Amino acid sequence: MQNYLSSNQVSFYRENGYIIIEDFLNNTELQHWRASVTEAVQERNGVKIPGKSVKIGEDDGINVDADYFKNVFDQVLNLWQTNDKVKALMLDERIGKMAADLSGAEGIRIWHDQALIKRPWANPTSWHLDTPFWSFFHRQALSIWVALDDVTLQNGCMFFIPGSSKQTDFTSPFIGKNMSDIFEAYPQFKNTQAIPAVMKAGSCSFHNGLTIHGAQANMTPGFRRAMTCAYMPEGSVFNGQPNILPEDYLRQLKNGDLLNNDEQNPLIYKANVQV
Repeated sequence: MQNYLSSNQVSFYRENGYIIIEDFLNNTELQHWRASVTEAVQERNGVKIPGKSVKIGEDDGINVDADYFKNVFDQVLNLWQTNDKVKALMLDERIGKMAADLSGAEGIRIWHDQALIKRPWANPTSWHLDTPFWSFFHRQALSIWVALDDVTLQNGCMFFIPGSSKQTDFTSPFIGKNMSDIFEAYPQFKNTQAIPAVMKAGSCSFHNGLTIHGAQANMTPGFRRAMTCAYMPEGSVFNGQPNILPEDYLRQLKNGDLLNNDEQNPLIYKANVQV
């Protein structure tokens, strides 16, 4: 695993809100990630989130245009909770340290993982932010996005609007089918040149949860598979939004409570502490 980050890479991420890391996984690691994610998705038998009745492709209450969105990608969340192989991948302290080094957070907890499988001829993913949908608001929150297949301009690579995370906030339009909706909230970026994240399989990107990003349609007959994980900085507090939290845990929370439940959001890295 290419988990070393140079000072230039950290500086680039903090300036632009994203970073692409080529050859993050070697070929053996890539094959293990592919097999583990495939197994975990198959085991779920169509269940999108553990403890919830929502199926893959069904409206989960987050997106306003559910009929369009179900043809964007198959989304399977918190595979780490139902498959030990994926759990070992997601709880890797080395990746937690990368997230901490990039973001500047002292500690990193898993918010949720998700397999994102863009089927042949799938719709684009409209411009959006991540953090406004989550149950906490933190400007240092971020995600890793690991390419399990080659990601090209043709099969639905992501795009980032560089520097946007410095000016966006925790309000965002829902993820609909109109690419331009985001610019009603953030018109200052309407004429910014977007950067494509073309990557070969085994490479990865990190992006800030407040970076404007989206993905093109899959204009090929093949799949575009990725495994991702969203990270919550240690010390984050509940903002009242349910998002992926299970009902029994939600009943225990009130606004402002510390989100430090290791069963739901394990701490995978903290500076100077062996996790």
